[in-house]
Amino acid sequence: MLKILRSSNGQVIFTLIGRMQAERVAELEELLKSEAGARQIVLDLKDLTLADRDAVRFFERCEENGIKLKNCPAYIREWITRQRGSS
Repeated sequence: MLKILRSSNGQVIFTLIGRMQAERVAELEELLKSEAGARQIVLDLKDLTLADRDAVRFFERCEENGIKLKNCPAYIREWITRQRGSS
């Protein structure tokens, strides 16, 4: 289960709570598109307990598109770094 909380304070912050799996990627992409161009978008991953391969690829694309990953767990950061190294 994934819970998404939206807040703003000069930036739009989406806090992800729980598990991020492939079936939720499209939903999150739509949320991000709805905020495009407004302000800096931040994904706060502090309360993310699990992410699958598709979710990590999504996070990598987010960073490439200028979205900041805040409180990114070490295992996700390492996975993104390895993905970039193998590309």
